[in-house]
Amino acid sequence: MKLESLEKNHYYHIFNRGINGCTIFNSNENKAFFLKQLDKYTNDKVSFFAYCLMDNHFHFVVRIDEDEKQVTQLFSNFFNSYVKAFNKQNNRTGSLFEKHFKRIRLKNEEYLRSLIVYVHLNPTHHLGLDFEEYKFSSYQAILSSKESKIKKNEVMQLFDDKENFIFYHKQRKDKLTEEYTFE
Repeated sequence: MKLESLEKNHYYHIFNRGINGCTIFNSNENKAFFLKQLDKYTNDKVSFFAYCLMDNHFHFVVRIDEDEKQVTQLFSNFFNSYVKAFNKQNNRTGSLFEKHFKRIRLKNEEYLRSLIVYVHLNPTHHLGLDFEEYKFSSYQAILSSKESKIKKNEVMQLFDDKENFIFYHKQRKDKLTEEYTFE
């Protein structure tokens, strides 16, 4: 499968999971470190619109703000830095993630809106947890008045306002809850 190239000024869904579905975050500290490294490596080169970190996978919704080669390399450096730290902490060696991070170029604004909601609903979909309370997604950061790397104003513009942002998420959550039963 040929990987989608990352083009400047385009939006992407970037995601990956642990090799063979293995855990890539053993603790909240791992997740916090992952986000810290993400900020360090992508600073001002990638704009973030949503993210969610699950125990065995992650999702980013981004816009590429620099040239393809530079951004692809910085993501590679970022993932390598996390894997080295994770392996050292867990006394393990070898690959942690599946071979290449996946990327899908978003074709339109509706897809972008839907994807942001999809990413935020991951804790509900996979774990039956309340997405509004989940600490390692951008949902709370978008609604917060605190400073964040997330492009909050641009996200709100996609949904028109805060009330529609919340409504869109809850409406999709209700549909999701109807489709799945959690035990």
